[in-house]
Amino acid sequence: MGGCVPGGMSERGVPVSVDGGHLSASDGHSAAPVRAVVLAGGLGTRLRPYTTVIPKPLVPIGNRPVLEHIIRSLGKCGVDRIDLCVSHLGELILVYLANADLPPELELAFHWEREPLGTAGALGAIDNLEGTFIAVNGDVLTNLDYREVVEFHHEREAALTVAMRSQRVNLDLGVIECDDGVVSGFIEKPALTYQVSMGVYVYDERALRFLPEGQCQFPDLVLRLLDAGERVAAFQSDADWFDIGTMGEYERAAADVERHPEKYDLEPLGPQQHDLLATLDTPEP
Repeated sequence: MGGCVPGGMSERGVPVSVDGGHLSASDGHSAAPVRAVVLAGGLGTRLRPYTTVIPKPLVPIGNRPVLEHIIRSLGKCGVDRIDLCVSHLGELILVYLANADLPPELELAFHWEREPLGTAGALGAIDNLEGTFIAVNGDVLTNLDYREVVEFHHEREAALTVAMRSQRVNLDLGVIECDDGVVSGFIEKPALTYQVSMGVYVYDERALRFLPEGQCQFPDLVLRLLDAGERVAAFQSDADWFDIGTMGEYERAAADVERHPEKYDLEPLGPQQHDLLATLDTPEP
């Protein structure tokens, strides 16, 4: 089931290019801003007890919920319609955004998951996803420039592009190297570095043909595309990025915003938003 907040939008499914600092879709005759999807239906189990009373996308970072940070950053890159996939406490998301001081040209459409569809399967419930579109997890705080990811996506002629960054993982144990029961080396508390998904994706509509009926998680869709010989591109980023799905990362994100609000283009809340956000304040853990 879907619902819309009125505003201007384009339904044209045509290739995307970067034009004048904004994302735009162009078929050689006309241009229209790009569409985006925000996946905001998760239960947020790793952030309990916060998410027992508010949905994870409304957990505040600085003076705004993380979801509003995502929506504003997409709007500043030229996105004019955002489809929100909601489920757990989705009514609160609808109420908050209905009172948010968002750009008037930005249209929001809500899609309610009556049963979990997964991080890729949720896209199958949205009508008319055509051409190229962006998808973002609803618990990501980043100052990534989405325009760069879209441009890269088209340069690589990919079915799907995944934004990624380097992530250091500390292992607080001694690692034994051995061969046939004989120790050949010992590394105390090594640090490993991996390229990790940022929860930001650019899709070509052809990727949706590989979605199965019902539930599908994003890693499963990636493997389906690779098995079919489709190109999945990886965009390397050094942007600031936090996945607030865990308490530790949430605290790190909140601290970074407090120290460097200019990186996230924070603006003062309007009176109505300030009062509403106060009613959604997170409980003490």
